[in-house]
Amino acid sequence: MKTLAATACLTALALPALADPLPGMRGVNHIGLTVPDLDQAEGFFTEVLGCERAMAFGPFRDDEGTFMQDLLGVDPRAVVNQIRMLRCGFGSNIELFSYDAPDQAVIEQRNSDIGAYHIAFYVDDIDAAAAYLRDAGIQTNMGPLPVSDGPAAGQSILYFSAPWGLQFEAISFPEGMAYENQGGPILWSNTAPSE
Repeated sequence: MKTLAATACLTALALPALADPLPGMRGVNHIGLTVPDLDQAEGFFTEVLGCERAMAFGPFRDDEGTFMQDLLGVDPRAVVNQIRMLRCGFGSNIELFSYDAPDQAVIEQRNSDIGAYHIAFYVDDIDAAAAYLRDAGIQTNMGPLPVSDGPAAGQSILYFSAPWGLQFEAISFPEGMAYENQGGPILWSNTAPSE
């Protein structure tokens, strides 16, 4: 017992002190995605998912200096052909990039890969969302899967994929999730936060 307590104390001492939050942080403004075909990606987000284009701009390049490397951490000869910013409901925005770069790689990731990601959209009715996606010819995985145990009980999920392979999730928990009974931050609200 003493060894366990001593190990716990040493472990606690070795952990870094918690930092103050990012000053003025309000939330996630956008998620940036580099896509293989900008028109296809925008069409998927607007025509299938219901986002709308807010703006488009570009190109950006530096044919002689290191601006692209210094600003974005990419090859100095990388070119951002165009950026399109999309508004999706009242969650985070999506920023689509069309890039050309000498060292550009095509990454086909799965959720189990380190650094993998997916984008989840909250939906009011997951069964209606699943039927809509399937009717639209969108590849969906098993589900919707209702979660009935643990802190996430009350949610239902369905994974689906964009034509170029990016993974998405439809998620719904209209009655909340079990963890909310113990307090903690609410993960989704259908009302905008008040000041």
